[in-house]
Amino acid sequence: MINTEGLAPVRLPANQPRRFYRGGAAIAALRGDEPPMEFGPEDWVASCTTLHGDTAIGLTTLPGGTLLRDAVASHPANWLGDAHVASFGAESALLVKLLDAGQRLPVHCHPSNEFAAAHYGSRYGKTEAWIVVGAAAESTVHIGFAADQDEDTVADWVARQDSAAMLAALNPVTIRAGDTVFVPAGVPHAIGAGVFIVELQQPTDLSVTLEWRDFLDDEAGGHLGIGFETALGCVDRRGWADRLDELVRHDEATGDLFGQPDFFRAERIRGGAVLDPSFGVLVVLDGEGALRTEKAGEVPLHKGETVVLPYAAGESTVDGDVAAIRCLPPVPGGAR
Repeated sequence: MINTEGLAPVRLPANQPRRFYRGGAAIAALRGDEPPMEFGPEDWVASCTTLHGDTAIGLTTLPGGTLLRDAVASHPANWLGDAHVASFGAESALLVKLLDAGQRLPVHCHPSNEFAAAHYGSRYGKTEAWIVVGAAAESTVHIGFAADQDEDTVADWVARQDSAAMLAALNPVTIRAGDTVFVPAGVPHAIGAGVFIVELQQPTDLSVTLEWRDFLDDEAGGHLGIGFETALGCVDRRGWADRLDELVRHDEATGDLFGQPDFFRAERIRGGAVLDPSFGVLVVLDGEGALRTEKAGEVPLHKGETVVLPYAAGESTVDGDVAAIRCLPPVPGGAR
């Protein structure tokens, strides 16, 4: 019962819906699990979000069989806290993923809150950010157009499915473990093969896939049913070459990451960290120790574990030789 009422932290198993691209071995290696199916590159952690167009796939099931989404809706103050509920309602306003790119992802982007509301009937768009936890040698992400692009050029690339032109127009960035990447809504991007990230995002599965051929079943999957003439209106066509430092940081600083309180928050933490009361997701990257909560006792922590923390557990302390990422929803009173 305590797992569903939101009074104590809950350790979660992997939750890997089938996707259109390959990956998943790095998730299995981190967790110590058997390798998943070939197309299991994403672990949706503490998810109250479904795949676009589906009513169930993607949702996290708590031990005992209750969906986390339903548990949060039943006890929102315990799970989320009163201030969060006042701002965002009885929903987490956050989706966390472990993402292991076994191949290069297609060039795509995500709608803003405003575009998603107008064209997809969604309260949220999909601004996202990545914390790189593993990267093969010379791993690359492509992010943002290097130079300004006009509307007709982008539309022509998409109509002809000119993958080479789309990829060449983006900024290639070599990344390594410890780097962080912020991806505002609308900015086109493609994650390269061999990149393993903790991803924070707004809680939707909305992607406008400019490079859909050889990735998706049909063109409609690229624009999600609204036509590319409309869908391409969400693309940020501005050049980013001279301001990539707004998106990419090459450091491993402990503490707050991203500085995006309207969308999500993340902290890189180690043993000794004190965590204020909040709904959140803890991803343990290395070591072992314990999470000692103010009101719900102690939870052992080991490399590869993912834990959902409810607000009602109170202040917590991380003890031991632990390296982890704490993922948090937007600050109450921020973006709606």
